[in-house]
Amino acid sequence: MRDQDHFLEQALLAEQRITPEQLDAARTYCVEQNVDLVDALVKTKVLTDRGVALTRADVCEAPFVELSDFEACFANTRLVPRTIADRYCLFPLFMVDGVLTVAIDDSMKLEAMDQVRRIAKCQVDAVVCARRSLRELISRAYSLSHGSEEVEARVEVGAKDDISEVSQPVVAAVNQMIADGVDEGASDVHINPDDGVLRLRYRIDGVLQSKQGPPVSMQSGIVQRLKVMAKLDLTQTRRPQDGKFRLSHKGAQVEVRMSTVPTVWGENVVLRLLSSTMAIHDFAELGIPAAMANDLEMLMSRPYGLILVTGPTGCGKTTTLYTVLNKLNDPAHNIMTIEDPVEIRLPYVRQIQVNNEIGLKFASALRAILRQDPDVVLVGEIRDDETANIALQAALTGHMVLSTLHTNDAAGAVARLRDFGLPSFVINSAVLGIVAQRLVRRVCRHCAVPDRVDDVILRRFGLSEQTHGLRRGKGCGKCGQTGYHGRFGIFELLIFSAPIQSMVERGAPTKQIRERAFAEGMRLMWQDGLEKAQLSHTTLDEVAKAAAVTSLEAQDGQAEATRFVA
Repeated sequence: MRDQDHFLEQALLAEQRITPEQLDAARTYCVEQNVDLVDALVKTKVLTDRGVALTRADVCEAPFVELSDFEACFANTRLVPRTIADRYCLFPLFMVDGVLTVAIDDSMKLEAMDQVRRIAKCQVDAVVCARRSLRELISRAYSLSHGSEEVEARVEVGAKDDISEVSQPVVAAVNQMIADGVDEGASDVHINPDDGVLRLRYRIDGVLQSKQGPPVSMQSGIVQRLKVMAKLDLTQTRRPQDGKFRLSHKGAQVEVRMSTVPTVWGENVVLRLLSSTMAIHDFAELGIPAAMANDLEMLMSRPYGLILVTGPTGCGKTTTLYTVLNKLNDPAHNIMTIEDPVEIRLPYVRQIQVNNEIGLKFASALRAILRQDPDVVLVGEIRDDETANIALQAALTGHMVLSTLHTNDAAGAVARLRDFGLPSFVINSAVLGIVAQRLVRRVCRHCAVPDRVDDVILRRFGLSEQTHGLRRGKGCGKCGQTGYHGRFGIFELLIFSAPIQSMVERGAPTKQIRERAFAEGMRLMWQDGLEKAQLSHTTLDEVAKAAAVTSLEAQDGQAEATRFVA
């Protein structure tokens, strides 16, 4: 037994963090699985990786560092070879005044410290970190920086741009960038060449966040590798290209949509990440208020008609539609969809992927679907006059139709349908209700503190003074120092009541339709957002960015919330 393991065992027993029986079981696991004591304790779920590291730090009288609390500099990988980092499970964190601080899972690894001291030719200090976090950091940092010296040397001597020469570091970097994007819940990965630097950004919770990426010398190889994966033309670098590919990550299939455009610094790449294992939520999980959910379910119970979900790109319309579809889904219904792309596979649902190259568009696919005896039809998006006409005719002939539009609010969808040339009587006869939505970021529960909101924002929402419940995340390792973690929706639902239908029939403008709906009890998106901010779910800043506040006069304060003034 290593001395380090002996000291760890004694400390764990002395602190009563494990029992002698658990220690014996862990020792048996060590022998059977050929792992050390730390891995055995974690694998058998006796202790967490962090708990072991804290005990190690106490035994060694060394500082414990939570790696998620700060961003390590990947450039430090040049100080210690990856073979040493992997062998001893360590990472060079930072250099200050000639002293290199090394993160390690066990600071009693004296041989490791000697190796680093000899290679880096400087004094070395150690801090203790959780082993799993350290291994993930080593994998990510060395994958995104390893091989840069070879690439730079090849460029300097004027070698041809042959990806085979640097395949291993390039493949590792590409795989790591995509894997990190999936793990962090990114919707898009941006690989942006700039003057002397290759920028890597992930769109997380709707906001682009800069990350440490590969050196600019790897840019050409990375683009070529991605083009190979997406089956694009490697020789064409002066025009935009689009492609897609699939990969498996942690047992889940991820579809990647790739887009390239030429820029003055090289080809810019954006990867859209679509996971086939996306969860289908309930209305409450989406953020739909209980009263609105009841109204929406009432509309869904109708035998036929059109339910629209509106909002800009990326506001969660498809997720809402899938939630509706999942509630309607049962073997007694023939449900068919036309999507671009098909994002979530559902049992019993016949899902069709749009393919413009062979002429399978929304309109032509919708015509074919209507000959398949459907009960419920989902049209991913109404984009043109033809699709709009067929969708509304389907809603009038005994089908429940679900679709999306790009409009600013629920009332604005009426004008958009008119733009497609649809008569008012057809709109009134077909449309049951219109949901408008936006996404706002959720306050991180791990670092939430009371929020002191600017007076300008308070007045915008008709609040005369700071109200109880407003909170903001100050930033922590759990949320990537953003103060937010995850997103949910703010909503409004316009139901086509008899007075609304009368206004549509006589061609009333959007403003008057909105006023009438508000008078009938429709809660506007900003009102839904305000309530959720007062429940500490989000911030007023997020709501103000997502939805226009148009129905309050600031000087009248909160009481004005009961009256709509357009």
